[in-house]
Amino acid sequence: MAEVEAEASYVRHHKKKIAFLFSAMRHFAEEMEAQGKSVRYVRLDDKGNTGSLVGEIERVLQHTPLAFDRLVVTAPGEWRLHDEMQGWSDRLGLVVEVRDDTRFLASLDRFADWAAGRKRLTMEYFYRQMRKETGLLMDGDLPAGGQWNFDQDNRKKLPANVSLPKRLMHPKDQVTKEVCGLVADRFNDHFGDLEPFTYGVTRSAAEADLDYFFQHCLSNFGDYQDAMVQGEAFLFHSVIALYLNCGLLDPLEVCRRAEEEWREGRAPINAVEGFIRQIIGWREYVRGLYWLKMPDYAETNFLDATRPLPAFYWTADTRMACVRDAVETTRKHAYAHHIQRLMITGNFALLAGIDPKQVEEWYLLVYADAYEWVELPNTHGMALFADGGVMATKPYAASGAYINRMSDYCGNCHYSVSKKNGPNACPFNYLYWNFLIENEDKLKGNPRLNMPYRSLAKMDERKTTAIREDSRRFFKDIGIS
Repeated sequence: MAEVEAEASYVRHHKKKIAFLFSAMRHFAEEMEAQGKSVRYVRLDDKGNTGSLVGEIERVLQHTPLAFDRLVVTAPGEWRLHDEMQGWSDRLGLVVEVRDDTRFLASLDRFADWAAGRKRLTMEYFYRQMRKETGLLMDGDLPAGGQWNFDQDNRKKLPANVSLPKRLMHPKDQVTKEVCGLVADRFNDHFGDLEPFTYGVTRSAAEADLDYFFQHCLSNFGDYQDAMVQGEAFLFHSVIALYLNCGLLDPLEVCRRAEEEWREGRAPINAVEGFIRQIIGWREYVRGLYWLKMPDYAETNFLDATRPLPAFYWTADTRMACVRDAVETTRKHAYAHHIQRLMITGNFALLAGIDPKQVEEWYLLVYADAYEWVELPNTHGMALFADGGVMATKPYAASGAYINRMSDYCGNCHYSVSKKNGPNACPFNYLYWNFLIENEDKLKGNPRLNMPYRSLAKMDERKTTAIREDSRRFFKDIGIS
């Protein structure tokens, strides 16, 4: 196992993300050694560290009396490393055996078989197949509770009288302290707050967080999973994606335990179904889609979006309360929940026509759970519609009304969500219509956008001119015109 500069810096990962992974790696290596396994572990600051994975393999081959006839590795989670591995055999003079990544339920061949011959790769149908294959939330051949999906029940704004659970804070042991010191020294110019560092870095700590979620959060997760509250990062979310994606938790075990919470009457079905759908539905689906469509998928830019990423994605220096809170949350925790990612930072980037590659690099580096297999489809397809509808049936574009309906942001914002135009109007309001105007030639035929385009057609020229002028002024003000 090796901590290498190339993997820590191919994008400028959040400091907390690097610390989490390096500490989890070191703890895992210690556990393996305690079980009697021989582990060669290379720390980032070890003398002679070559800075790359293949370089460390070469160093082993050059400095050991043992003779090897093959190299066995797990399939990587990113195309760039997969592509690099194709040349390892010739470079090393060894057979390179790449084994399946077992942190998923559906193999890549399984997903490809499902996708073959389909006109649309609709996640819902893949999810239903996964339910049948795993037996999760099934009563015989029928879905438990009489329906496959309870998403309509999961869109409530958080009432003021609902109290939020406190989260577990895992104290740093000596290993994590050393890692945090290393990150502070080597990656101090990277984005994000390193301290306080309270994430778990072992399987037992990840399981403790999961237990806490089931005991204190799951029952309310369904109702309020789309809600947003200023200054509250976690609400009733599990915050286990970072553990699932690095292998500290097993997805099927997690889902079986969630199902048990419903069958034992401790959590409602809308909460449990929504939670399980995120894991065996979305998580498996985006991974399958990524490997099915790469590398060409990353190069698409259906809406020809070219504006640069605004500076406030790094600084949070914006008068938009929703964007400011989402970026501040991301900076503090290397985390933001899925609606903040999709409907705040993602929605703004979509409406403003930000270059997909710049947006995708930001998402990849700022979140502790982000690897390209999960980040790219969610950002490229869901948030930005850059794939032209491979993943989503329409762009997830929304005005300030949606944000106001699902959050308390608008009551504390410099801008007025009730105003549609002018310097004091919520930028999401005129940017929404400007987005439809700028992309009319590509989007007007989408049946799911018939209603907004009918409304746009009824607007007089004075209204559409005001929308365009407000948008141009705003883009100039934030330096992306």
